[in-house]
Amino acid sequence: MKNNKLLMIMLMMLVAITLVGAIALVIVMKFSGEDETKEPTIDDVLEASVDIPQITANLASDDYIRISFKIQTENKKAKEELQKRDFQVKNLIIQELSEMKAEDIQGKEGQIKLQEDLKTKINGLMQEGKIVQVYITESLLQ
Repeated sequence: MKNNKLLMIMLMMLVAITLVGAIALVIVMKFSGEDETKEPTIDDVLEASVDIPQITANLASDDYIRISFKIQTENKKAKEELQKRDFQVKNLIIQELSEMKAEDIQGKEGQIKLQEDLKTKINGLMQEGKIVQVYITESLLQ
């Protein structure tokens, strides 16, 4: 009887140690694994991007601008939605540009601000994903 009880205790301890070891292994594997937020490759970026062809718009300062964009989405589903919403995106771009003066767009800071403003406003339209980045691919201010 005493032997049977001792055997049962050893078996329980062995199961408990194995269980603790398995849990520790899972935790170590989860936190030391490859980082999931790695940068996308250029192929991934191009695959999830939409080109907005040249748009000509009048600025508030009576100048005009010809400008093109490439808009990067987070995935293919978001890209498909953005392609369907291209008329809304063009409308947003024209409205945004019509409130700007030539000085607002000139220089690096002005272009970055335009890109960020467009990203925020286009994300307001999106339902299936989000915009990661807006790139100006061509710009002619006159």
